This record gives sequence, structure tokens and C-alpha cells, in this order.
Amino acid sequence: MAPRLLIKICPIPGTGGSMGDAKALKFAQEGAKSIGCDIDTASDAATVEAQLASLAIETYGLIDALYNNAAMAYMSWLDEAKNVYGTAHTVAKGGFTAMTRRLAMEGRNHGLRAKSISQGLIETLQTAPLLVDLDWTANVMQKIMLECSNQPAEISAVASFLASDESSYITAADIRVGGMAA
Repeated sequence: MAPRLLIKICPIPGTGGSMGDAKALKFAQEGAKSIGCDIDTASDAATVEAQLASLAIETYGLIDALYNNAAMAYMSWLDEAKNVYGTAHTVAKGGFTAMTRRLAMEGRNHGLRAKSISQGLIETLQTAPLLVDLDWTANVMQKIMLECSNQPAEISAVASFLASDESSYITAADIRVGGMAA
């Protein structure tokens, strides 16, 4: 069987972190031509991602799959009003899912298919310090249907599928991975 992303052009931001690195490795294993980058401050993220997309188009002439890999891990119940970050994270996730559907609708006449991945707790450089806190981990595991964390490679496998031709009839969809809370 041929690699599922053979000759696809896939810019991937955030390749200096656990999730972006795992995606870049998986996409390369699947035959993609990837361009990766990372930054230290969130304030530059939009500029860097725009430059990354421009570089991919200048180098290869097109983009087959664009993977957005920017997020912070904030998890809380909605009734925990003291945790503004957790509530904001929930609202942002909902907005991102709505944006994916809108992008799919607006891009349909150009052959664009938009998909998003909503993931559960992933063991990354960002979450490693949190996972050693047994109270925090016990609290978060109550919010995860499968009551376990995942590895970046598990999300990368789904991202690879979504970037491939195998998902050609999937658009405006949010794929839930990792037993995240309902």
C-alpha cells in the first residue's frame, strides 16, 4: 500500500512541541512534503503561520493539507467559575468547531474540505508538569470518558487520515479523539 500522503504538501506549525513534532514525523512517514516551524510567544503565531503557508506555496506551488497546531491545555468544569482559563478554553473550542464548519461551507467551491480534531488529555511537554500532580490528574480524569491520557502519535494518526484522500468525503466535521468529555 502506498503512503497515504504521498506528494501532499502539508505545512505544520508548532513542530518544536510534542504535538507538532509527532504530526511532522507521521506526515513524513506517510510521504508528505512538510514545512514546519515553531515560535516562543503566542503573539507572533498568526504572522508565523501566514509566513509558513506562504513559504509552502512559494516552494511547492500549493497546499494540500494545512494543520493548525496551536492550543493551551486548560481543563475545568463550567461551574468552576474561578477557572476563567478553563471556561475560555471551552468557548474557544466551540468557536473553532464552528469556524471549521464555516470554512468548509465557504471553501466548498474551491475543493476545500475543513475538518477539526477535538482531543482529550495528551501527554506533551506542556502537560507533563501537570500530570505529576496527582490531585490535578485525578480531577481531570473524571472529565475524560476513557479515564486515561493519550500520546501525540495517537492524534497524529487521525490527522494523517484526515489529510489523506481516504477522507475525501469528510468535511465540516469535528473528530473527537482521546475520550474527551462530552
